[in-house]
Amino acid sequence: MFKDFGTYPALLGVSMAIEEGEFVALLGPSGSGKTTLLRIIAGLEYADSGRICFGERDVSQMPASARGIGFVFQHYALFGHMTVSQNIAFGLMVMKRRRRPGKDEIARRVEELLALVQLPGLGSRYPAQLSGGQRQRVALARALAREPRILLLDEPFGALDAKVRKELRVALREIHAKIGVTSIFVTHDRDEAFSMCDRVAILNRGVVEQFESPEETCRRPASAFVENFIAD
Repeated sequence: MFKDFGTYPALLGVSMAIEEGEFVALLGPSGSGKTTLLRIIAGLEYADSGRICFGERDVSQMPASARGIGFVFQHYALFGHMTVSQNIAFGLMVMKRRRRPGKDEIARRVEELLALVQLPGLGSRYPAQLSGGQRQRVALARALAREPRILLLDEPFGALDAKVRKELRVALREIHAKIGVTSIFVTHDRDEAFSMCDRVAILNRGVVEQFESPEETCRRPASAFVENFIAD
């Protein structure tokens, strides 16, 4: 896969295969191409060449809304005028009528997700009444509401302090273990990637330098860049 924004090449021949149910990190310094790759998978950007396939289905030209993606952003992107429950239910409420669950089913799904992200009983609150960590849990619940095939997370802990980041790392890994959704997690934090993910793709200037388990990457770095990056 290739992507060029005109002033610089963002991705240079990236090729990856991710297993169903796997938790993968895209790790690298700023400008390495990790967020561009995530946005292309989501359908928020399009590659200049190459294909994106979900199983046997080529989604390269599909809009983001048709890909079955759940997306969690760094800055929550919650609706301030809506309650926590309304934020989580939003994606279900805007589905086409023939596919939209009934009100009772939506309410049941919201309560189920509040329990999953460890926020039971907070559905009537507004985002401004929550801590940063709680808001990100709501954002995660909203992303999972439509039972996406793939969950994408773009530095979701970047705006949080160190203590909350550590708590959410554990929570996210536990949630992944429970629901098993294929997850792709962008970060520039080595410890975050290595402590949470099954495999880590280390990017450098638009190229995947190594795509292995954390243990294998530490044991056998594939390049001088990888060796220096994980030792930094």
